[in-house]
Amino acid sequence: MKVNRLNKVLGKMKSQNVPQLIVSDPASIFYLTGKWIHPGERLLVLYLNINGDKKLFINELFTLEEDIGVEKIWYKDTDDAVEIISKYTDKNSPIGIDKNWPARFLLRLMELKASSNFVNGSEIIDRIRMCKDNDERSLMREASRLNDEAIDKLIKLIPEGYTEKKMGKALENIYESLGAEGFSFDPIVAYGINAADPHHETDNSILKEGEAVTIDIGCVKDSYCSDMTRTVFYKYVPENSKNVYNIVLEANKRGIEAVKPGVRFCDIDKAARDYIDGKGYGKYFTHRTGHSIGIECHDLGDVSSANSDKVQPGMIFSIEPGIYIPGEIGVRIEDLVLVTEDGCEVLNKYSKDIIVVE
Repeated sequence: MKVNRLNKVLGKMKSQNVPQLIVSDPASIFYLTGKWIHPGERLLVLYLNINGDKKLFINELFTLEEDIGVEKIWYKDTDDAVEIISKYTDKNSPIGIDKNWPARFLLRLMELKASSNFVNGSEIIDRIRMCKDNDERSLMREASRLNDEAIDKLIKLIPEGYTEKKMGKALENIYESLGAEGFSFDPIVAYGINAADPHHETDNSILKEGEAVTIDIGCVKDSYCSDMTRTVFYKYVPENSKNVYNIVLEANKRGIEAVKPGVRFCDIDKAARDYIDGKGYGKYFTHRTGHSIGIECHDLGDVSSANSDKVQPGMIFSIEPGIYIPGEIGVRIEDLVLVTEDGCEVLNKYSKDIIVVE
Protein backbone atom coordinates (compact mmCIF):
# COMPACT_ATOMS: atom_id res chain seq x y z
CA MET A 1 0.00 0.00 0.00
CA LYS A 2 1.26 3.46 -0.91
CA VAL A 3 1.06 4.92 2.60
CA ASN A 4 1.42 8.60 1.69
CA ARG A 5 -1.29 8.36 -0.92
CA LEU A 6 -3.57 6.40 1.40
CA ASN A 7 -3.15 9.01 4.13
CA LYS A 8 -4.16 11.76 1.69
CA VAL A 9 -7.27 9.81 0.77
CA LEU A 10 -8.20 9.21 4.40
CA GLY A 11 -7.66 12.89 5.15
CA LYS A 12 -9.94 13.97 2.31
CA MET A 13 -12.55 11.41 3.41
CA LYS A 14 -12.58 13.00 6.86
CA SER A 15 -12.80 16.54 5.52
CA GLN A 16 -15.72 15.59 3.28
CA ASN A 17 -17.53 13.60 5.98
CA VAL A 18 -17.29 10.33 4.08
CA PRO A 19 -16.22 7.82 6.75
CA GLN A 20 -16.09 4.82 4.41
CA LEU A 21 -15.36 4.43 0.73
CA ILE A 22 -15.84 1.83 -1.99
CA VAL A 23 -12.96 2.06 -4.51
CA SER A 24 -13.68 0.01 -7.63
CA ASP A 25 -11.71 1.81 -10.35
CA PRO A 26 -8.71 -0.44 -11.23
CA ALA A 27 -6.57 2.66 -11.91
CA SER A 28 -7.28 4.04 -8.43
CA ILE A 29 -6.62 0.64 -6.85
CA PHE A 30 -3.30 0.58 -8.70
CA TYR A 31 -2.59 4.13 -7.52
CA LEU A 32 -3.02 3.07 -3.87
CA THR A 33 -1.59 -0.46 -3.96
CA GLY A 34 0.86 -0.53 -6.88
CA LYS A 35 -0.98 -3.57 -8.26
CA TRP A 36 -3.01 -3.77 -11.47
CA ILE A 37 -6.04 -6.05 -11.35
CA HIS A 38 -8.45 -6.08 -14.29
CA PRO A 39 -11.62 -7.79 -13.03
CA GLY A 40 -13.71 -7.76 -16.20
CA GLU A 41 -17.34 -8.31 -15.22
CA ARG A 42 -16.40 -9.55 -11.74
CA LEU A 43 -16.49 -7.45 -8.59
CA LEU A 44 -13.28 -5.86 -7.36
CA VAL A 45 -13.46 -3.48 -4.40
CA LEU A 46 -10.97 -1.79 -2.12
CA TYR A 47 -12.89 -0.83 1.02
CA LEU A 48 -11.50 2.03 3.11
CA ASN A 49 -12.67 3.32 6.47
CA ILE A 50 -11.29 6.36 8.30
CA ASN A 51 -10.88 4.13 11.38
CA GLY A 52 -8.00 2.48 9.52
CA ASP A 53 -9.89 -0.55 8.24
CA LYS A 54 -8.94 -1.47 4.68
CA LYS A 55 -9.87 -4.61 2.76
CA LEU A 56 -9.58 -5.81 -0.81
CA PHE A 57 -12.53 -7.92 -2.01
CA ILE A 58 -11.25 -10.06 -4.87
CA ASN A 59 -12.35 -13.12 -6.83
CA GLU A 60 -10.42 -16.37 -6.35
CA LEU A 61 -9.84 -16.39 -10.11
CA PHE A 62 -7.11 -13.77 -9.71
CA THR A 63 -3.70 -14.69 -8.33
CA LEU A 64 -2.43 -12.19 -5.80
CA GLU A 65 -0.02 -13.92 -3.48
CA GLU A 66 2.15 -10.95 -2.54
CA ASP A 67 1.43 -8.74 0.43
CA ILE A 68 0.16 -5.40 -0.84
CA GLY A 69 -0.51 -3.95 2.61
CA VAL A 70 -4.22 -4.66 2.75
CA GLU A 71 -6.30 -7.59 4.01
CA LYS A 72 -7.65 -9.70 1.14
CA ILE A 73 -11.19 -11.08 1.32
CA TRP A 74 -11.62 -13.80 -1.30
CA TYR A 75 -14.90 -14.86 -2.86
CA LYS A 76 -16.00 -17.45 -5.43
CA ASP A 77 -18.04 -16.97 -8.60
CA THR A 78 -20.96 -18.63 -6.84
CA ASP A 79 -20.85 -16.24 -3.84
CA ASP A 80 -22.88 -13.09 -3.37
CA ALA A 81 -19.82 -10.83 -3.25
CA VAL A 82 -21.82 -7.71 -2.39
CA GLU A 83 -23.37 -9.44 0.59
CA ILE A 84 -19.87 -10.32 1.78
CA ILE A 85 -18.90 -6.64 1.56
CA SER A 86 -22.01 -5.64 3.49
CA LYS A 87 -20.83 -7.69 6.47
CA TYR A 88 -17.87 -5.33 6.88
CA THR A 89 -19.48 -1.94 6.26
CA ASP A 90 -20.68 0.43 8.98
CA LYS A 91 -24.47 0.37 8.62
CA ASN A 92 -24.86 3.61 10.56
CA SER A 93 -22.51 5.78 8.48
CA PRO A 94 -22.54 7.16 4.92
CA ILE A 95 -20.47 5.40 2.29
CA GLY A 96 -18.83 6.87 -0.82
CA ILE A 97 -19.19 4.92 -4.07
CA ASP A 98 -16.71 5.02 -6.94
CA LYS A 99 -17.82 6.49 -10.28
CA ASN A 100 -17.84 3.36 -12.42
CA TRP A 101 -19.17 0.74 -10.02
CA PRO A 102 -21.83 -1.21 -11.95
CA ALA A 103 -25.43 -0.56 -10.93
CA ARG A 104 -25.99 -4.27 -10.29
CA PHE A 105 -23.49 -4.09 -7.41
CA LEU A 106 -24.58 -0.72 -6.04
CA LEU A 107 -28.29 -1.57 -6.08
CA ARG A 108 -27.59 -4.83 -4.26
CA LEU A 109 -25.55 -2.97 -1.60
CA MET A 110 -28.41 -0.50 -1.17
CA GLU A 111 -30.89 -3.34 -0.92
CA LEU A 112 -28.83 -4.84 1.91
CA LYS A 113 -28.90 -1.45 3.72
CA ALA A 114 -25.12 -1.59 4.08
CA SER A 115 -24.92 2.12 4.91
CA SER A 116 -27.02 4.98 6.25
CA ASN A 117 -26.51 6.90 3.00
CA PHE A 118 -24.82 6.45 -0.37
CA VAL A 119 -22.85 9.34 -1.88
CA ASN A 120 -20.63 9.94 -4.88
CA GLY A 121 -17.09 9.36 -3.59
CA SER A 122 -15.32 9.47 -6.95
CA GLU A 123 -13.57 12.81 -6.63
CA ILE A 124 -11.95 11.94 -3.30
CA ILE A 125 -9.22 9.91 -5.02
CA ASP A 126 -9.54 11.46 -8.46
CA ARG A 127 -8.66 14.95 -7.19
CA ILE A 128 -5.66 13.60 -5.27
CA ARG A 129 -4.51 11.82 -8.44
CA MET A 130 -4.56 15.16 -10.30
CA CYS A 131 -1.44 16.34 -8.42
CA LYS A 132 1.44 14.04 -9.27
CA ASP A 133 4.16 13.24 -6.74
CA ASN A 134 7.85 13.28 -7.72
CA ASP A 135 7.88 9.64 -8.82
CA GLU A 136 4.86 10.18 -11.03
CA ARG A 137 6.36 13.31 -12.57
CA SER A 138 9.46 11.35 -13.57
CA LEU A 139 7.34 8.61 -15.11
CA MET A 140 5.29 11.15 -17.05
CA ARG A 141 8.44 12.83 -18.37
CA GLU A 142 9.74 9.48 -19.61
CA ALA A 143 6.44 8.57 -21.29
CA SER A 144 6.46 11.91 -23.13
CA ARG A 145 10.11 11.48 -24.09
CA LEU A 146 9.24 8.16 -25.74
CA ASN A 147 6.28 9.79 -27.45
CA ASP A 148 8.56 12.47 -28.90
CA GLU A 149 10.80 9.74 -30.31
CA ALA A 150 7.84 7.85 -31.67
CA ILE A 151 6.29 10.77 -33.53
CA ASP A 152 9.65 11.57 -35.14
CA LYS A 153 9.92 8.00 -36.43
CA LEU A 154 6.30 8.05 -37.62
CA ILE A 155 6.60 11.35 -39.47
CA LYS A 156 9.61 9.98 -41.36
CA LEU A 157 7.38 7.24 -42.79
CA ILE A 158 5.02 9.70 -44.45
CA PRO A 159 6.73 9.75 -47.89
CA GLU A 160 6.58 5.95 -48.12
CA GLY A 161 2.98 5.79 -49.34
CA TYR A 162 1.47 4.64 -46.07
CA THR A 163 -2.30 4.82 -45.66
CA GLU A 164 -3.65 6.24 -42.40
CA LYS A 165 -4.33 2.70 -41.15
CA LYS A 166 -0.87 1.51 -42.09
CA MET A 167 0.61 4.44 -40.17
CA GLY A 168 -1.33 3.34 -37.09
CA LYS A 169 0.00 -0.20 -37.39
CA ALA A 170 3.53 1.10 -37.86
CA LEU A 171 3.18 3.16 -34.68
CA GLU A 172 2.41 0.02 -32.69
CA ASN A 173 5.73 -1.46 -33.79
CA ILE A 174 7.54 1.80 -33.06
CA TYR A 175 6.23 1.90 -29.49
CA GLU A 176 7.25 -1.72 -28.96
CA SER A 177 10.76 -0.99 -30.21
CA LEU A 178 11.03 1.93 -27.77
CA GLY A 179 9.95 -0.16 -24.78
CA ALA A 180 6.47 1.30 -24.35
CA GLU A 181 3.59 -0.88 -23.19
CA GLY A 182 1.18 0.10 -25.95
CA PHE A 183 -1.25 2.86 -26.84
CA SER A 184 -2.73 5.19 -24.22
CA PHE A 185 -5.61 5.70 -26.70
CA ASP A 186 -6.36 4.71 -30.28
CA PRO A 187 -4.02 6.83 -32.41
CA ILE A 188 -5.42 9.42 -34.81
CA VAL A 189 -3.71 9.84 -38.16
CA ALA A 190 -5.72 12.13 -40.42
CA TYR A 191 -4.80 13.15 -43.98
CA GLY A 192 -6.10 16.29 -45.66
CA ILE A 193 -9.79 17.05 -45.07
CA ASN A 194 -10.02 14.09 -42.66
CA ALA A 195 -8.16 16.24 -40.14
CA ALA A 196 -11.18 18.57 -40.01
CA ASP A 197 -12.79 15.84 -37.88
CA PRO A 198 -11.02 16.15 -34.47
CA HIS A 199 -11.68 12.47 -33.66
CA HIS A 200 -11.29 11.04 -37.15
CA GLU A 201 -11.03 7.24 -37.27
CA THR A 202 -8.09 6.19 -39.40
CA ASP A 203 -9.02 4.70 -42.77
CA ASN A 204 -7.35 3.77 -46.04
CA SER A 205 -6.90 7.33 -47.27
CA ILE A 206 -3.78 8.08 -49.30
CA LEU A 207 -1.91 11.34 -48.77
CA LYS A 208 -1.82 13.91 -51.55
CA GLU A 209 0.69 16.72 -52.11
CA GLY A 210 -0.10 19.91 -50.24
CA GLU A 211 -2.23 18.14 -47.63
CA ALA A 212 -1.78 18.38 -43.89
CA VAL A 213 -1.27 15.32 -41.70
CA THR A 214 -2.56 15.54 -38.14
CA ILE A 215 -1.00 12.95 -35.84
CA ASP A 216 -2.46 12.56 -32.32
CA ILE A 217 -0.70 9.75 -30.46
CA GLY A 218 0.14 8.53 -26.98
CA CYS A 219 1.83 5.58 -25.33
CA VAL A 220 1.87 3.97 -21.90
CA LYS A 221 5.18 3.52 -20.11
CA ASP A 222 5.37 2.03 -16.61
CA SER A 223 1.58 2.51 -16.31
CA TYR A 224 1.64 6.26 -17.07
CA CYS A 225 0.28 7.88 -20.23
CA SER A 226 1.54 10.33 -22.80
CA ASP A 227 -0.41 12.30 -25.38
CA MET A 228 0.65 14.78 -28.05
CA THR A 229 -0.44 16.12 -31.44
CA ARG A 230 1.55 17.53 -34.30
CA THR A 231 0.35 18.65 -37.74
CA VAL A 232 2.81 18.44 -40.63
CA PHE A 233 2.54 18.95 -44.40
CA TYR A 234 3.39 16.84 -47.43
CA LYS A 235 5.57 18.38 -50.18
CA TYR A 236 4.40 21.97 -49.69
CA VAL A 237 2.19 24.19 -47.55
CA PRO A 238 -0.68 26.12 -49.16
CA GLU A 239 -0.80 29.73 -47.99
CA ASN A 240 -4.16 29.40 -46.21
CA SER A 241 -2.95 26.24 -44.45
CA LYS A 242 0.14 28.08 -43.27
CA ASN A 243 -2.04 30.88 -41.88
CA VAL A 244 -4.28 28.43 -39.99
CA TYR A 245 -1.25 26.57 -38.66
CA ASN A 246 0.39 29.72 -37.31
CA ILE A 247 -2.83 30.80 -35.58
CA VAL A 248 -3.13 27.43 -33.82
CA LEU A 249 0.55 27.51 -32.88
CA GLU A 250 0.21 30.95 -31.31
CA ALA A 251 -2.91 29.81 -29.42
CA ASN A 252 -0.97 26.80 -28.13
CA LYS A 253 1.84 29.09 -26.94
CA ARG A 254 -0.58 31.51 -25.26
CA GLY A 255 -2.32 28.67 -23.46
CA ILE A 256 1.02 27.39 -22.16
CA GLU A 257 2.13 30.87 -21.10
CA ALA A 258 -1.03 31.22 -19.00
CA VAL A 259 -0.27 28.12 -16.91
CA LYS A 260 0.88 28.78 -13.36
CA PRO A 261 -0.36 27.97 -9.84
CA GLY A 262 -3.54 29.80 -8.86
CA VAL A 263 -4.75 30.43 -12.40
CA ARG A 264 -8.17 28.99 -13.21
CA PHE A 265 -8.47 26.31 -15.88
CA CYS A 266 -11.11 28.42 -17.62
CA ASP A 267 -8.63 31.31 -17.90
CA ILE A 268 -6.09 29.04 -19.62
CA ASP A 269 -8.80 27.97 -22.05
CA LYS A 270 -9.65 31.63 -22.62
CA ALA A 271 -6.05 32.55 -23.39
CA ALA A 272 -5.97 30.08 -26.28
CA ARG A 273 -9.59 30.47 -27.40
CA ASP A 274 -9.66 34.25 -27.48
CA TYR A 275 -6.70 34.36 -29.85
CA ILE A 276 -8.34 31.97 -32.31
CA ASP A 277 -11.63 33.83 -31.99
CA GLY A 278 -9.91 37.17 -32.61
CA LYS A 279 -8.50 35.82 -35.86
CA GLY A 280 -12.02 34.94 -37.05
CA TYR A 281 -11.81 31.16 -36.57
CA GLY A 282 -13.62 30.84 -33.23
CA LYS A 283 -16.47 28.71 -34.58
CA TYR A 284 -13.92 26.20 -35.89
CA PHE A 285 -12.39 25.56 -32.45
CA THR A 286 -14.96 23.01 -31.36
CA HIS A 287 -13.56 21.37 -28.23
CA ARG A 288 -12.02 22.22 -24.87
CA THR A 289 -8.39 23.32 -24.75
CA GLY A 290 -7.15 20.33 -22.77
CA HIS A 291 -7.62 17.48 -20.33
CA SER A 292 -5.81 16.08 -17.30
CA ILE A 293 -3.68 12.98 -17.77
CA GLY A 294 -1.77 10.46 -15.65
CA ILE A 295 -2.48 6.79 -15.05
CA GLU A 296 -5.38 7.27 -17.44
CA CYS A 297 -5.21 9.35 -20.60
CA HIS A 298 -8.20 11.35 -19.38
CA ASP A 299 -7.96 11.86 -15.63
CA LEU A 300 -10.38 14.09 -13.73
CA GLY A 301 -10.22 17.74 -14.75
CA ASP A 302 -10.13 19.66 -18.00
CA VAL A 303 -9.03 22.97 -19.47
CA SER A 304 -12.40 24.39 -20.44
CA SER A 305 -14.62 27.42 -19.98
CA ALA A 306 -16.75 25.39 -17.54
CA ASN A 307 -13.92 24.60 -15.11
CA SER A 308 -13.21 27.35 -12.59
CA ASP A 309 -10.90 25.20 -10.43
CA LYS A 310 -7.45 26.65 -9.80
CA VAL A 311 -4.28 25.06 -11.13
CA GLN A 312 -1.93 23.52 -8.54
CA PRO A 313 1.72 22.40 -8.68
CA GLY A 314 2.04 18.79 -9.81
CA MET A 315 -0.95 18.84 -12.12
CA ILE A 316 -0.36 17.60 -15.66
CA PHE A 317 -2.72 18.39 -18.51
CA SER A 318 -2.76 19.03 -22.23
CA ILE A 319 -2.87 22.30 -24.13
CA GLU A 320 -4.33 21.39 -27.55
CA PRO A 321 -6.13 24.14 -29.44
CA GLY A 322 -7.27 23.39 -32.97
CA ILE A 323 -9.04 24.78 -36.01
CA TYR A 324 -11.24 22.44 -38.05
CA ILE A 325 -12.73 23.76 -41.30
CA PRO A 326 -15.00 21.09 -42.86
CA GLY A 327 -13.97 20.10 -46.36
CA GLU A 328 -10.75 22.12 -46.16
CA ILE A 329 -8.26 21.54 -43.35
CA GLY A 330 -7.80 20.64 -39.72
CA VAL A 331 -4.84 21.65 -37.55
CA ARG A 332 -4.19 20.72 -33.92
CA ILE A 333 -1.03 21.20 -31.86
CA GLU A 334 -0.88 19.53 -28.44
CA ASP A 335 1.64 19.50 -25.60
CA LEU A 336 1.48 18.20 -22.05
CA VAL A 337 2.42 20.65 -19.31
CA LEU A 338 3.48 19.97 -15.73
CA VAL A 339 2.56 22.78 -13.34
CA THR A 340 5.59 23.96 -11.33
CA GLU A 341 5.84 26.37 -8.40
CA ASP A 342 6.09 29.42 -10.66
CA GLY A 343 4.85 28.32 -14.08
CA CYS A 344 4.98 25.10 -16.02
CA GLU A 345 7.30 22.58 -17.64
CA VAL A 346 6.41 21.50 -21.17
CA LEU A 347 6.88 17.73 -21.33
CA ASN A 348 6.94 17.51 -25.14
CA LYS A 349 10.14 18.68 -26.78
CA TYR A 350 9.34 17.83 -30.40
CA SER A 351 9.44 20.81 -32.75
CA LYS A 352 6.31 22.85 -33.41
CA ASP A 353 7.82 24.72 -36.36
CA ILE A 354 6.08 24.01 -39.66
CA ILE A 355 7.44 20.70 -40.97
CA VAL A 356 7.22 19.89 -44.67
CA VAL A 357 7.87 16.23 -45.42
CA GLU A 358 9.49 15.75 -48.82
